[in-house]
Amino acid sequence: MREISTSVTFEIKPGETVPMRIARGTRLMVHGSPVWATRSNDIEDYWLVPGDNLKLRERERLWLSVEGDRPAYVVFTILPRCDERAMHWVSTRIERLAQRFRSGWRTV
Repeated sequence: MREISTSVTFEIKPGETVPMRIARGTRLMVHGSPVWATRSNDIEDYWLVPGDNLKLRERERLWLSVEGDRPAYVVFTILPRCDERAMHWVSTRIERLAQRFRSGWRTV
């Protein structure tokens, strides 16, 4: 079995500030209302409108808040690690090569 995608959705209510700790490389996507994001080790703040993405680094801290009268929904999607992507690429290539030799047909 192979993990294809892992995502978690949180609702942030107006006026609420949510602290987060990022364990793995993650992509954040915003739905609903705009979100204000502050990241550790970054002098910039980010104003994210619905549909915006933000790539988050492993082991960083994040503070999210929403302004206005509607809640915001933030979706965190875990990105596959580089070693996982490389292993998947290698296994796919080996399987394709094996299929060529098992079928008895050659491609010209």
